[in-house]
Amino acid sequence: MSQSQRLLLIAPSAMTRTPAFDRAAALALAMQLPLHIVAFDYSQALAVAGLFAPEQFGLARDGYLQTHRQWLVDQAGLMSKHGVEVTSEVVWVQHPYEEILTFINEMPLTLIIKDAQEESAYKRVFFTPLDWQLLRDCPVPVHLVTTALNARPRNVLAIIDVLRDEDQDRVFNDQIIDAATKLAAVCEASLELLHVYDWTAVYVQDMGFAALPLATGIHEMLGAAQHEAFAAIAERHGVPPERRHFIEGAPVPSICEFVCEYRTDVIVMGTVQHKGLSKLLGTTAEQLLHRAPCSVLAIKPGRLLQS
Repeated sequence: MSQSQRLLLIAPSAMTRTPAFDRAAALALAMQLPLHIVAFDYSQALAVAGLFAPEQFGLARDGYLQTHRQWLVDQAGLMSKHGVEVTSEVVWVQHPYEEILTFINEMPLTLIIKDAQEESAYKRVFFTPLDWQLLRDCPVPVHLVTTALNARPRNVLAIIDVLRDEDQDRVFNDQIIDAATKLAAVCEASLELLHVYDWTAVYVQDMGFAALPLATGIHEMLGAAQHEAFAAIAERHGVPPERRHFIEGAPVPSICEFVCEYRTDVIVMGTVQHKGLSKLLGTTAEQLLHRAPCSVLAIKPGRLLQS
C-alpha cells in the first residue's frame, strides 16, 4: 500500500451515512490527506448457517458484501466530488480490532475516525467493545464522533491535567496541546485550553478524610500552585489569556457545562492505560467519555497528530 499519511474512517456495518462520514471528509480536505474507508461485516447467524450449507453461505455473504462495497463506492464518489481523495473496502471479519491493527501496520495513519455508539439523543455512551479497544490500546490517535453539528470543527477544546508531576506526564500535556493546536489550525477553528481544579479530590487523596476539617486555606494554596503551573504551560504554547480557562469544581460536570457554553465541537484529551482492564483510562477521562458531551479526539503518550 501507499506509504503516504492518510486518515482511516471505520464505517458502521449498517449502510447509513453517519456524522463520521462528514467529519472524515472535512478533515481530509482540511489536512490535505487521502481518506480510506473500511466497513467490517459479520453475521454470527449466517456463519453458523454456513456450517450446514457452505455453498449457500458463500453466495449470501458475497452478495451482501458486494452490495455494501457498492454503497461505500457511492459514498466515496460523493466525497470525491468535493475534492477528497478516497478509497474504500468492506471486510468480512468477526474481530475488527485485529484487522484494524493490520491496517495500522500496512499504512501510516494520522488518525482513525469512527462514530461513537449512541444511546440516546441526550446521553451518548461509548460502550461497544471496539470503541473501548481503540481508546485503550490503539497506537494511533482516535477520533470518536457523536454529533453532526459542524462537519469541520469550529471550536476545539484541549483538556490538560497540571497535577502531572513526572517529566513524561508533563510532556504528555504538551502533546495534548500540540494535537489540539494542529487540529484547530488546519480547521481554522478556535482553540480553548482548560484545566479543572478539584481541590477536594486532591486533598482527600493526599491527606485522607480525617484531615478535611483542617483544610481551611489549603485549597487556596493548592489552587494558586496549579493556576501558576497552568499559566506557565499556556504561556509556553502561546495560548492567549482569554483562551485559558482555569475552573474550580468537579471535573466532569464542569467540563460538560463548559462544552455546552462554548459550543465545543471536539475535546482533545489524553488517555492513559492503567494496569488492569478495569482501570482503562483514568477516572475523569473514563467518566467524561461515558458522558460524551461532544466528539472526542483521544491521544496517548508519545503519539502526535500529524499536521
